[in-house]
Amino acid sequence: MAYSLRCHIAFVLAIYTGMRRGEILGLRWKDIDFEQAKISIQQTLYRPSNQGIIFQEPKTKSAKRRIAIPQFVLHELKRHKAKQNKLRLQYGDGYEDNDLVVCYDDGRPQDPRNLLRHYERITKKSGLPAIRFHDLRHTHATMLLQMGEHPKVVSERLGHSRVGITMDVYSHVMPDMQKDAADNFEKMMKQKRSK
Repeated sequence: MAYSLRCHIAFVLAIYTGMRRGEILGLRWKDIDFEQAKISIQQTLYRPSNQGIIFQEPKTKSAKRRIAIPQFVLHELKRHKAKQNKLRLQYGDGYEDNDLVVCYDDGRPQDPRNLLRHYERITKKSGLPAIRFHDLRHTHATMLLQMGEHPKVVSERLGHSRVGITMDVYSHVMPDMQKDAADNFEKMMKQKRSK
């Protein structure tokens, strides 16, 4: 499978769920509930400097969470799984089955640095400004808040331990939301007065 196709699902998960890079790379197929359309964050992939890749449990209780996913993400996951199953058959006994959603063609865990390098190449080739992979997570949260989603829901999706952390990180989004809230309140009051 071409490298960009293999990484496509990582990019989809980042923007549509707000998952961290290590959570995406540690995601296993058994952590996805296709019936309920939810992903469970049970482990993360981590590469300490000068060491190999390790898997670990999320660092906080709130980071170990369930994230609802839309139909588009379910569809993309199913497409990705079908491609991965073909590779598993091609590699036969040489396939290293770690049950990972994002991995190399032979099933080995994906090196986080290689994912970042590829992401940077794609954004540069596309003529996009320099956007960090982690900024996809920020984009997810910012868009939800701008759409009026409750900060607690956004906080839960991101795995923050307190909603206050979410509010502090995304306070730059709040001034516009304050204006929208004031405008919406005024509209409601006008409707009440006209009755």
